[in-house]
Amino acid sequence: MKALLEKLHLQPSNPGACSGPDGWVSDPAGKELISYNPTTGEALAGVVQATAAAYQAIADNAQQAFLKWRQIPAPKRGLVVRDLADALRQAKEPLGDLVSLEMGKIKAEGQGEVQEMIDICDFAVGLSRQLYGLTMPSERPGHRMFEQWHPLGVVGVITAFNFPTAVWSWNAAIAAVCGDPVLWKPSSSTPLCAIAVQHIANQVMADHGLQGIFNLVIGSGREVGDLMLKDPRLPLISFTGSTHIGRRVSTMVAERFGRAILELGGNNAIIVTEQANLDLAVRAILFGAVGTAGQRCTTTRRIIMHKDIAPQLTTRLVDAYRQVRLGDPLDPNVMMGPLVDGDAVQDMFAALEEAQQQGGQILAGGERRPDLGANFVEPTLVKMPAQTEIVKQETFAPILYLLEYSTLEQAIEIHNAVPQGLSSAIFTDNLRQAEAFLSAGGSDCGIANVNIGTSGAEIGGAFGGEKETGGGRESGSDAWKAYMRRQTNTINYSTELPLAQGIKFGE
Repeated sequence: MKALLEKLHLQPSNPGACSGPDGWVSDPAGKELISYNPTTGEALAGVVQATAAAYQAIADNAQQAFLKWRQIPAPKRGLVVRDLADALRQAKEPLGDLVSLEMGKIKAEGQGEVQEMIDICDFAVGLSRQLYGLTMPSERPGHRMFEQWHPLGVVGVITAFNFPTAVWSWNAAIAAVCGDPVLWKPSSSTPLCAIAVQHIANQVMADHGLQGIFNLVIGSGREVGDLMLKDPRLPLISFTGSTHIGRRVSTMVAERFGRAILELGGNNAIIVTEQANLDLAVRAILFGAVGTAGQRCTTTRRIIMHKDIAPQLTTRLVDAYRQVRLGDPLDPNVMMGPLVDGDAVQDMFAALEEAQQQGGQILAGGERRPDLGANFVEPTLVKMPAQTEIVKQETFAPILYLLEYSTLEQAIEIHNAVPQGLSSAIFTDNLRQAEAFLSAGGSDCGIANVNIGTSGAEIGGAFGGEKETGGGRESGSDAWKAYMRRQTNTINYSTELPLAQGIKFGE
């Protein structure tokens, strides 16, 4: 562990949890935050959290940086993000291992998370030359009408523990090329990952003679988080977390007429039809349900399977679950690491108890594994007689509910009858079934896939969902527009002054 922290320039105790114009800010009044290894329970390092005074100083600095950064041509801003991608490439292995160490996801997923950061930076570099506006025909002769996009301001980014680095990059890379500095509050469960990323960003900024483009403030949601939500210097808040907290974020930001990108809960389902390739389906279900120990917003939580193939699919899933190897996430042979903390363990078993009270039958898993560590649990399959209230709730743990259906219309109805609307999938070799699922009357989610699972979205498409998932979009496609302000322009190059709608005035 010591060698890993040294590779990323991390010490057992950092001077502060803010990155300012002169490097790391020491805040003597700040409270200490200890980062724990969820695999072993041992303390990894201590971080001094930011006070309100430290936050104000960092936010002021970011705002001053914005006034200069917005004037830099977007392709030039892209060069900074290009160098950030290169710096992340050099640090990929130790940074990915730190993600596994501090968060608990397996080594392959930790490395994949850093690769996702690199990919979104590469995407943003190309985007820096494609921040297009439109030209529209004017009804008035001698006039030209068009729109352009301008930098918005400092973007507040509040991220969750389960993707301690990647979600920052979705926002930071896009915001940077759009002309916006970023002020980042990471999860209090994963401060070391954030500090490691900030070290890398600091060096890139220094290489370009910049400061204040990428900023970090570590602190609790009630203290630092609330300051961000109320801060008019942050016209946009990107929040990833629970639906419960998301409601509060949305309300507080809206009160000051700010914008919010909300990436909230998911209760993702896969419909497996009678014409599905079960070899593909079983593999996708296993990764979608067990990956990151069920702690992804895109985790597969419900399987809606046709009654004719239900017995075969159930048997194959039970066999697959019994082969899932649990253990140290840095062991390349391990398929599932621990849950993030004891509260997550308690939530899982409370949900399992409720599921059984509602008629559920545990088919595989369902046990704690204290022999491996306090936060280890077995991934669990639960056969449900119907979609009860517990099935409609998101439990951030490796619980997979199995439900049956008779017609595709019934399957889609079951699929959509939950409050969340993030990711979805159907497995079928029938074109009509696939198209029905993707149609306006099909999946009501922001992401809908055919013959691939619910988890593992690519950065090229916009990421986000509907209903209680919040409606936000990040990453690819035209999600960049949320980080800019639109301006409509009309130029009169004639010597006349015609009015719109043919209005005559003063003649």
